[in-house]
Amino acid sequence: MNKQLHKFGGNALADAHGIKQVSQLIQQYSQPNDLIVVSAMGKTTNLLIDWVTFSQKNPVEANRTLQLIRHHYLTQANHLLKNPESVTEPFLAEILHLSHLLDQNITEAVYAEIVGHGEIWSARLLTAYLNQQNIEAEFIDARTFLVAEQRILPIINSYLSKQNLQPILQAYPSKRLVITGYICRNQQGDSLLLGRHGSDYSATQIAALADIEQVTIWGEIAGIYSADPNLVKNANLLPLLRVDEASELARLSAPILHPNSLQPVNEQKLKLRLRSYAQAEQGYTQVEHMLASSAQGKIVTHHNQIGLIELTIAPNQNITQWQQQLEKWLQQQQLIPLALSVNESEYRIKLVYPNEIIDPIFIQFKALPLPLESISIRYDLSMIGIIGANICQNSLQMMRFFQQIKNQPIELIWQSPQNISVIAILRQPVSRELLNKVHDDLFRAHKTIGLVVLGKGEIAKTWIQLYQQEKEKMAARSHFDFALIGLVSSQKAWLDYQGLPSLSFNQLDEQFAQQAKELVPDQLLQWLSYHPFDELVILDITASDFVAHHYIDYAKYGFHVVSANKRAAGFPLTQFQHIQAAFVQSGSYWLYNATVGGGLPINNTVHDLVESGDKIISIEGNFSNSLAWLFYQYDGTTPFSQLVEQAWLQGLTERDPREDLFGYDALRKLVITARSAGYNIDNHQVKVQSLIPAHLAECSLNDFFEQLSVIDQQIEQQYQNAKEDGQILRYIAQFHAPDQAYIGLAQLDPEEPLAKTLPGENIFMLKSQWYRDNPLIIQGPSSGKAMSAGAILNDLNRLTKLL
Repeated sequence: MNKQLHKFGGNALADAHGIKQVSQLIQQYSQPNDLIVVSAMGKTTNLLIDWVTFSQKNPVEANRTLQLIRHHYLTQANHLLKNPESVTEPFLAEILHLSHLLDQNITEAVYAEIVGHGEIWSARLLTAYLNQQNIEAEFIDARTFLVAEQRILPIINSYLSKQNLQPILQAYPSKRLVITGYICRNQQGDSLLLGRHGSDYSATQIAALADIEQVTIWGEIAGIYSADPNLVKNANLLPLLRVDEASELARLSAPILHPNSLQPVNEQKLKLRLRSYAQAEQGYTQVEHMLASSAQGKIVTHHNQIGLIELTIAPNQNITQWQQQLEKWLQQQQLIPLALSVNESEYRIKLVYPNEIIDPIFIQFKALPLPLESISIRYDLSMIGIIGANICQNSLQMMRFFQQIKNQPIELIWQSPQNISVIAILRQPVSRELLNKVHDDLFRAHKTIGLVVLGKGEIAKTWIQLYQQEKEKMAARSHFDFALIGLVSSQKAWLDYQGLPSLSFNQLDEQFAQQAKELVPDQLLQWLSYHPFDELVILDITASDFVAHHYIDYAKYGFHVVSANKRAAGFPLTQFQHIQAAFVQSGSYWLYNATVGGGLPINNTVHDLVESGDKIISIEGNFSNSLAWLFYQYDGTTPFSQLVEQAWLQGLTERDPREDLFGYDALRKLVITARSAGYNIDNHQVKVQSLIPAHLAECSLNDFFEQLSVIDQQIEQQYQNAKEDGQILRYIAQFHAPDQAYIGLAQLDPEEPLAKTLPGENIFMLKSQWYRDNPLIIQGPSSGKAMSAGAILNDLNRLTKLL
């Protein structure tokens, strides 16, 4: 079997019990010639740092800390070894030597010499115990071969280190070598520390030097998770991860990997495995080089100890050229930040670093060979981000991420040039709650909603265009994934559970003609009943009584209905209540704000006022867009019948203008609005003034237009009467609680709100207990394809919130 390297961290080796467990793993998972890299035991490194720190200012605490180090090590050695002197004697001698060093000036070299001894003691103790268990092993101080160049994070000199390592490997061809992690030397012989989680870097670098193909880092958890499993309940173990994704995770200072630990993996094609020492058989993460991956985030990472260096340059500088020179200098000095943000208008550049290394980096910036107006440093920031191959090209996940952080105090947002990460720098710590929300929103299985559009007119096609434009934003807000699976006309249907393709407004008719099949109503209902989605929504964008009569069937199947069709909501009261009851019984929803107001939120406003404890007293408005236009245009010079025909030709009326002139359209809208206010008003309770005689209802449309002039004289007379009184003639609808309603012509003072509406405008005036003396007025465009489509989409958005 090929030679492997195993690395064990300080928690695994914290005490005698841990060392016994590690030795069992070494016996089970390693071969006689494998390399073992170890960290210091438990909290030894932190105690050594405290010892150095206290020695300069608090000798009593320094001595107490030293006694803790001594007691812990000697106790574990006595528990483990039959003859502990082989490790305790050199340990006590080194303690004495280090104590003498503390009497000197504490340079970086002295500091590294003292703090790095934890790894020496750990490796020596593990080696002794392995030999005691008849597992042949040899202790190796990495400083005997590992040479590095001093930087903020030291860089291993591979050429010199490999030359030094080869004789050691040749001297022990069949022994396990237990090597210290974290420490090395420079070419002058001074000790160096490899930084946070430096033993990981030692492990992968030593493996590369020894031409080893497989590295296993044994940690507390079974590899790399989709988020910190200690903080995120639903975090999942990732069995496979691309090396560039793991590298980015390390670069962003995730506590599971050293920033440079993936460099040898990248360059030498090492195989890297992360595994749990406590649960070795519970899975692991394998870091792969050539792993195919779709554009998606895999990991949510965060860091609550983030700092920022802000540079301000003079306005006379070319900021683009200045930035290019800065990035070149950062590359040379190996000071690449986690993120870099440029504000060209303010001539400011922000560079983000972990707090643990930002101070020495800030000192190096003082030697920046570029003109600066000012430089400042901050330590009070945090970072949250997503990592995954081409994540920045996944617009849905990006939208979901931005949706979750939009209310956070954001300092800056940064996307990696390689599209492998997006991070937000925040001016407050990342909370556990935010971390869980971001993770769950990104990675949990979102429910699916199938959408079927009934109707193929201009509004339906406009809605489809709007839906295609807003689909990803809707999904990000709602946690639902949407699929438009059907487009149905009165005679044909284009249906596909996989979803219809995105099409332009002009392509819809052509594709529908090619793809749609003859429609049999019962077959449509059966096809809908077999849908594979979590929810199915029917969008009724017709004016069909036939469709409206099927609402109870839709409810029985559990479908939701979003309606722009006024028919069902304007049915006689008993029929309307039967439909409502059917939706309640099935637990599905029926929304119809788009039926009144051409997009103005009249129904929602009325409903919300009532739900808030208010009580509607009266509702007034020009509930017929067509008649509002006609009476605004009418001045007595052009016969009213001719204006009606003009409006019909321009598409300003219902398909059959008699719906408007009989008052049916206004009747439905007034009844719908009054019912939204909580009043069970029936259609027959509304007094409706028809503008045309009853016999015109029975004839054909052509005959209707030929006979329509019979109304001209009556309309002109009423217009002249109003004009003589200094008033304006308008067709309005009024409701007075609980059951008084009138629709018809009224003479209005020119200053009244209802008299001042312009063509193409809607106006509704609400009086309630709260708005009794000063009515609430809702005014805006009366109709239009975009407005109507927007009202339908708004109802769909409201439905997703209800779901």
